[in-house]
Amino acid sequence: MPSYRETFDDGPGGWFGWHNNALGPRPLEIRESCAISRSPWWIDYNHAPPGAGYLHLLYLLLTRGAPGEHQREIAGANRYIEGGFGTNLTNARVTLRLKGELLAQSARLHFLCQGIHIGLCTGWLLTGHSFEVKTDWSEQSVVCLPDEEQWTCLGSRHDRADYYGRASLKSVLGDANADILFVLYPLEVAPMGPIAADPHVLRPERDYPVWRSRLPEGFVMLDEVRIDFPD
Repeated sequence: MPSYRETFDDGPGGWFGWHNNALGPRPLEIRESCAISRSPWWIDYNHAPPGAGYLHLLYLLLTRGAPGEHQREIAGANRYIEGGFGTNLTNARVTLRLKGELLAQSARLHFLCQGIHIGLCTGWLLTGHSFEVKTDWSEQSVVCLPDEEQWTCLGSRHDRADYYGRASLKSVLGDANADILFVLYPLEVAPMGPIAADPHVLRPERDYPVWRSRLPEGFVMLDEVRIDFPD
């Protein structure tokens, strides 16, 4: 299979950001053939403990299905789906050309893939390797080896187990039929002041305020995404 390559020379190519659960997708800033993601980023609480924790979703791309009209308005034509690129990411090499200015706190930029299997959406986060956001352009790669020691399954917060679950890494890499993402993880989500319940049962910035100073801030400029599939 030929390599997938997105250079953002002609719009976002199907890539988008994320407002929150209520508002859904948000457009990326496209400038100088780059897709730019800027803070403040939404705190994704769908995988709060007992799941793997909180995420910032910087870049998202559907890998299968027909995007809705609103999403097409925001992200344009999905060149991954229209190009017929498959959902088997086993041993694929994912390469980014990027730069930015990021006060990352304890977070790193990781690759995430998701697939729907046994009726649930499972996300596997490549925590064994990450991308470094430098102030100068760099090209960096990770390989999607089917080794669960290198990955973290996102799981689900207490009340989303009807949608999120756990399928094997082999299943999800073999058919990442939902989406792929680049995310910041882990996040230190600290309540601003006392709260009346377990913070992981509540939803940060919806049910209680947080210390934004403990979360990543800055911007990332993504010049190219390339996925090289094994023969």
